[in-house]
Parts: sequence; structure tokens; C-alpha cells
Amino acid sequence: MNPFIVGVRFQKVGKIYHFDASGFQDLEIGDFVVVETSRGRELGEIISIVDDQKSQREGKWKPIDHKATPRDLVRQQFWQKKETESLILCREKVSELNLESLKIVSAEYSYDGGRITFLYNIGSDNKVDLKDLRKVLKQTFPHTKVELRQIGPRDVAKAIGGFGACGLEKRCCSLFLSEFSPISIRMAKEQGVSLAPSEITGMCGRLRCCLIYEYQQYVQAKKNLPKRKKRVMTPLGEGTVVDIVPLSEEVIIELDTGGQHQYPNHDIQPLEEFKNLQRKINEPCENNDNSSKNCKNQSNSR
Repeated sequence: MNPFIVGVRFQKVGKIYHFDASGFQDLEIGDFVVVETSRGRELGEIISIVDDQKSQREGKWKPIDHKATPRDLVRQQFWQKKETESLILCREKVSELNLESLKIVSAEYSYDGGRITFLYNIGSDNKVDLKDLRKVLKQTFPHTKVELRQIGPRDVAKAIGGFGACGLEKRCCSLFLSEFSPISIRMAKEQGVSLAPSEITGMCGRLRCCLIYEYQQYVQAKKNLPKRKKRVMTPLGEGTVVDIVPLSEEVIIELDTGGQHQYPNHDIQPLEEFKNLQRKINEPCENNDNSSKNCKNQSNSR
């Protein structure tokens, strides 16, 4: 019998983790459950149910502990309200210890208040000794397990939120991105985006996540278009490709007779291919002894 696998998310726009819910067949999307994770017991929301049997790995999933009770949900809300207070307190301790390059981004309590995790980022390349901070925080939160977890610039932007560089009221990472994809400068080049830092850099100081959104479409579209400087034949004569418009499958041509024109890709032909085709059409005339009569007929038929 295949296990009943569900996808659980612990944060509003966080990564989805899968668990075995075979003992709770009545669970539905939107239900809250308590599960055992590598960081202890967590309360999360069921986001999806895995229907694809091929993607299920029997014996690999951790089981769900129990369906969240009203008491579990109230406890979570109580500790979530204390996160801002704990965050301010932690920042005060960082300031007292003169850890200037250390930035405390957020505080996260476990649903039962047994653990608090402070997410931090180091603004410089220098290493920061957190030994004294850990000691102070343990004294400040004597009845709670304290953890410090370093996150990268993109995770910082995701946690803080705010306007995106494009003008969206919420950054993509805070709005819907549950995981970050690798981004490269090649993606910007393929799409003809200006390589100026202000054009390709997000609020996190890294390459914008949105550079990957249409990257594959541009790559696929370019496969069917001629490259720049390619000689082509157009309805108005010979010319050279000076630019392409991938998503509309159009090409901008500099004509030998002067001026630029934009053509759909199906209206142009590589010049060499065009000349080879013309040569094949004329070959029967050149090799035929009765060429005069036959070529006149071919010419009339054309």
C-alpha cells in the first residue's frame, strides 16, 4: 500500500517539506499538523497532497505526529506575538557587545515556545565571534533553547520584504518564491538586458531572481532566428541582421540599399541558402543541350 504523502509549509512563503500522513487519511489541504523535524517539533500547514505515485519514496518520509489542536494554534499565535519583542531585545544585546557587522534579521519561536531562532547576516567578509552573544542570549532567555542561524542576502530581503526594484509592492521572494534558483549574468545577456548594476541587481545586492523567468523562452526563440551580422535575403533585397526580437520572432535588417526594416522570421532567408536554391533551379538550363527552348519554358512557367 502506498503511503499518504502531504506537503507541509512552516512559513507563509517557505519551502515545502513532505511527510507521511498514512495514519491520518482525513487530512486535507489547509489543515495544520505537528511534525518532528531536524530542528525539533514544528507546526505547519498542509499545502499539497502528493498524487503522483512515482514520486513517493516508501520508507523515506517522516510521519506526522498529530493534527494540530485548537490549543496548539493558540500557543503558536501567542509565541508569534512575542517575536518582535525578542528581536528588539536581541538587537540591544548585539549593540552592547559592539558587534557592528552583525545584523539580526528576525526572530522565530517554535509553536510551543520551547525554542527561539535568531536569523542573522554578517555584512562584511570578516568572521564574527558569536560566543559572547550566545552566552548573553541564554541568560536572557533562560527557559528557552536559543539558536543562531546565518542566512544569505537573498533570505534577508525575503524576511524584510518591501518594494521590489521593478516597483512591485512586494518583492518576488516575499510574495511567492519558496526557493531561490541559481542566477547567472548569461541570463541577462541572452535577454538583451542592460548589464548596468542598477538594471540587473535586486534589493539584496544579488542578480535579480526575475532574470530566470523568461530565460528559457529567449533561448528557445533564438534557436530559430539568424544571428547578428548574418547575411540574408529579404522581400526588398539583400541585407545584414543587426538585431533580433526573440519573443515576437522578428529580425531587424540593414538593407544593402539603405535603411532598416523589421521582418517576421518566415519572410527572410539566409543569403547563402537563397543563392544555392537559385543555382539548383538554373542547373537544368545550363546542362541541357536544348537549353534555349527549355529555359524559356521554365522562365515562362516561373
